[in-house]
Amino acid sequence: MRKEYDFSTARSNPYASQLKKQVTIRLDEESISYFKSLAEEVGIPYQSLINLYLRDCAASHRKLNLNWK
Repeated sequence: MRKEYDFSTARSNPYASQLKKQVTIRLDEESISYFKSLAEEVGIPYQSLINLYLRDCAASHRKLNLNWK
């Protein structure tokens, strides 16, 4: 390994904006089981499936309709 490296001509990572951020979220067991079973059918990890679902909701500006009694 070199003692010093020259980064003067380096460019920033073009994919940095696409990186994922780790968060902690609490989901009920039924929801997790649903996405895990769906993920097995599709063949992708359940966390990726949840991310795709949430991204689709955000892209279509879908909002939850709550009616409190």
